[in-house]
Amino acid sequence: MRHSMPLKRSILSTLFLTLMMGGMPLLLTAQAPPSYPPEELDRLVARIALYPDPLVAQILAAATYPDQIPDAAKWADEHHYLRGDDLARAITEDHLTYDASVQALLPFPSVLGMMASDMDWTSELGNAFLAQQQDVMDAIQHQRKVARDYGYLRTNAQVVVGAGPYITILPVNPGYICVPVYDPLVVFAPPRPGFFVGGAIGFGFGITLGFAFNPWGWGSSHFFWDRHELVLGGAHWGRTWGNRATYVHPYHGFQRWTGPRGEERHERIARSEEERRAAREGHARVEEHHHGHGRR
Repeated sequence: MRHSMPLKRSILSTLFLTLMMGGMPLLLTAQAPPSYPPEELDRLVARIALYPDPLVAQILAAATYPDQIPDAAKWADEHHYLRGDDLARAITEDHLTYDASVQALLPFPSVLGMMASDMDWTSELGNAFLAQQQDVMDAIQHQRKVARDYGYLRTNAQVVVGAGPYITILPVNPGYICVPVYDPLVVFAPPRPGFFVGGAIGFGFGITLGFAFNPWGWGSSHFFWDRHELVLGGAHWGRTWGNRATYVHPYHGFQRWTGPRGEERHERIARSEEERRAAREGHARVEEHHHGHGRR
């Protein structure tokens, strides 16, 4: 008991020095990883399990950066009118500091909106993927098998559903990624008598991604389900619970911006508008001057 107070002071001093010396990564690493039972993992992956493999890959990676999701969702919503090369150019010119996996979802405002609207779910999904990658992938396969066996999940004009033993969901057109719409309470349960199982999953909405989005991993991201491995942007995904504070995933061709987020594009647009407005006003004054002389 006599040594308890000095010991506490020593521990507090050590923690203070660790933080002052940039030791936050050490504290993050020291935190015990979460542990989710299979039923909980089934619940966590249910709303994305039937998405195409490339989209699932980007969502799982992005969920490990939950603090970036709300701002990214706001950016995506503000730029929802941009498509293709124009959107890729805007992402690049704005010097966004989000991780590449988060930036990869910017063409999908609805997906980022879903993640931002339920941050508890997003954080749990990301933590589970960091701590139990194999178990998360098994849960996705389990849910896909359930939906397929009940007849809901099947090949259609947008996706090809693999026959197994590991169920893949791949886009028919690799450059067109659909975002399925479905109710987990329906597609992972036996169909009611007379229910049309073919209409339980909607594949009507999707995004066309061209070569401009290759630096964000589109076209080079997939799963090796049998090896429980994710390849993102052409490289093995190696972020785990233990190295989450230091791991930086390599994306081939991706230029990572390390400075503050820029607003050069918005400023340039504003300047252009000012210049056009000044030109219009100047032209109007000239016209008025000429008309005035003509009347005299």
